Amino acid sequence: METVERTQVRLDEKQLEALRQVSSETGRSIASLIREGVDLHLNSRKGPCHEELIERARRAVGKFSSGKRDISVNHDRYLADAFRDWTFR
Repeated sequence: METVERTQVRLDEKQLEALRQVSSETGRSIASLIREGVDLHLNSRKGPCHEELIERARRAVGKFSSGKRDISVNHDRYLADAFRDWTFR
């Protein structure tokens, strides 16, 4: 197990009561629940790594159709039209 450092956290009554309830139900310490919450928050801020973004893009290829047959030739015009339409909404 990695080393943990002591810190002080101030919680309001509702937060502390909710943590006590979860602790009682799960048998986990309040400290471990708080560490898990901090990890979840920090991980949610990271976003996907570069490789994951590439993989998502690969999976999306060919999944959608505009119904237009000249996208490769007129992509700039379609993009400009889409931005113009979106801007004036």
